[in-house]
Amino acid sequence: MSRDRTQIDRRLLIAAAAAVVAGPALAQSSAPGSGRVSSRISNSAYAFTFDGLEGEPVRLADHAGRVLLVVNTASSCGFTPQYNDLQTMWDRYRARGLVVVGVPSDDFNQERGSNQEIAEVCHGQYGVSFPMTGKQVVRGSAAHPFYRWAAAQRPADIPTWNFHKFVIGRTGLIAGAFPARVRPTDPRIVALVETQLAGV
Repeated sequence: MSRDRTQIDRRLLIAAAAAVVAGPALAQSSAPGSGRVSSRISNSAYAFTFDGLEGEPVRLADHAGRVLLVVNTASSCGFTPQYNDLQTMWDRYRARGLVVVGVPSDDFNQERGSNQEIAEVCHGQYGVSFPMTGKQVVRGSAAHPFYRWAAAQRPADIPTWNFHKFVIGRTGLIAGAFPARVRPTDPRIVALVETQLAGV
């Protein structure tokens, strides 16, 4: 086995172990009305799980040690064509360790449909093949625990519109955040993703 492969395997094992240890804290933090995420998981995005768009859960722990690009999406937004750019990033960097995660949200009143209708847009119209979650709240105390964690980590970088982007590094920490107007294929995002993919 090559040295690079050994280093990658070691990172995956360490990150996965951290996510397992964080499990009980996550269950406590996601209780109804909880606006905070326990400090025991505050350093790991891999501790979070989303309901999947088509039934299967999207467990970020399954991608421990990889770079994540997590984006809140909407089907009726001027930025909806960014699905094409997200798919481009998925196609370009998937083999190197990038996982794109789409998180549909109606927080900005542009994702009114059911999960089935959302799937018809992202899969049928845009050909999306990266993981998509079910519809989620991404702002405030009712937000999904991942987004409450992100807000605690980066309070100045909460989503202010659809297609807000979080880049999560291989350690499970937020490496960068980008607003809706910055396309997923923007050189700034590409450079950050490549840097994180190359990181040890």
